[in-house]
Amino acid sequence: MKRIFALIVCLLLCSSAFSQDKVGFFKRLKEAFVVHDTIYIYVDTIAAANNPNEYSHNDAILDDDEDENERENEFAGSIPTPFDTLDTDDKFRKVILFDNSTWAYFNIDKPEIPDSLSTDYWDTEIIHVTGVDWKDIPDNLDILLVDSIHGYCIPHPGPITSTFKYRRRHPHKGVDIGLNTGDAVYAAFDGVVRVAMPTRMSGGYGNVVVIRHVNGLETYYGHLSKYLVKPDDIVKAGELIGYGGSTGRSSGPHLHFETRYMGQAFDPERIFDFQAGTLRDEIFTLKKHYFNVNSHYGMSDKQSANASNRPPKNQSGGGTGAVYYKVKSGDTLSKIAKRHGTTVSKICQLNGIKASKTLQIGQRLRVK
Repeated sequence: MKRIFALIVCLLLCSSAFSQDKVGFFKRLKEAFVVHDTIYIYVDTIAAANNPNEYSHNDAILDDDEDENERENEFAGSIPTPFDTLDTDDKFRKVILFDNSTWAYFNIDKPEIPDSLSTDYWDTEIIHVTGVDWKDIPDNLDILLVDSIHGYCIPHPGPITSTFKYRRRHPHKGVDIGLNTGDAVYAAFDGVVRVAMPTRMSGGYGNVVVIRHVNGLETYYGHLSKYLVKPDDIVKAGELIGYGGSTGRSSGPHLHFETRYMGQAFDPERIFDFQAGTLRDEIFTLKKHYFNVNSHYGMSDKQSANASNRPPKNQSGGGTGAVYYKVKSGDTLSKIAKRHGTTVSKICQLNGIKASKTLQIGQRLRVK
């Protein structure tokens, strides 16, 4: 019986040594030492594999300054070559593995996100910002798009196939960028994901991601075949957030891309030169009359103001103007209407139902 128990212990120690050798370098923190201000861990993989009963964490711990100096001298004459990386629980921190059985942490610059970014008008289950009074939106606002800390990225380097305009008597409140299904889609600026929603909940947008950025803007990425982020994720400009597709109301693969401020859409081409793949300027002056779908890039200020002589009637529509909501426990028509800035009668009209209808959990209602 003792022999069997000893054999089991040996097998466990052996498997542990091998697992630490292959993927567990970062777990061996007790064996850490410093070379040139970088944390390394040395693992004698051959000794651990051949002598599992004699090798343990405690054997490798540095006992005194002499041992530490000997180990530092061992690495002083050569620079280890990185050959692989490992993910950690923090996507902004990686583990680099070197060819001499050492490792080091590598920190990717994490965007500085103000706390207020995810508090004002923040809702992860509704695509469009609600509750904003038109009077609270300034007539003119200078928006710093990039600086020494925060950069930018064109969401996809494709041609513009449809612009910000009325299309078949419906407002198209973004631009369509040509792509193939599966093409990469990137975050335009640093920010936090507010919405990552599947087709069954988003209506015409299909699989959609909405990101709120540190500059105060929100960007929308619609018709994705797949998204890779979730609400409250911090993202960096240029980070892969999904893949292009043709989900939702779409006639073919493309990216529906919107820019919004306080829920109000304006022409993305006022910010981006999609053909050149650059920003038009580092500081963007946003004017209130830009929020009308008749106002687009290329117009003079006077032409834009004339085209936008009254507030838009419905700035909450997406590529097709339709917004849907999935009924949850405790919802009533009046609660849903108030939450989406509409009326019970309008919801009833859009869905062909009566105000007295009993709602079912999971039921999909068009709210705008």
